[in-house]
Amino acid sequence: MLGYVTMGTNDLDRAREFYAALLGTIGASELMRMSDEDNGFTLYATGWGQPGIAVTRPYDGQPAHRGNGHMAAIVVDSRAKVDSLHAKALELGGTCEGAPGVRGDEGEQAFYGAYFRDLDGNKLCAFRIGPA
Repeated sequence: MLGYVTMGTNDLDRAREFYAALLGTIGASELMRMSDEDNGFTLYATGWGQPGIAVTRPYDGQPAHRGNGHMAAIVVDSRAKVDSLHAKALELGGTCEGAPGVRGDEGEQAFYGAYFRDLDGNKLCAFRIGPA
């Protein structure tokens, strides 16, 4: 299982503001921050031992750039939270990559998701599995 995913950024302060505001809507907060000399690695999660999202400048010192086909998915416990997270990302300056909705069939294993990009172009998904 994944412990955390890392999102590269070229503007660490801007990325920290975006993720603190975005992930705060689902109860996550900053749990760890390394010095800027250590690329500024900053981890957000709902608690220690829970999956998280980190932002950092790339280790190799080269500019961060988004990968094609790479995405981090954030599981939430309600469709309303999917909607809220997607809306918050857009409010913070992110871009829509797919409005909230059911992909596939409704039912016990229904996939309800929404897709967006952060300020550096990294793709994320908020999703919930199950009926409305």
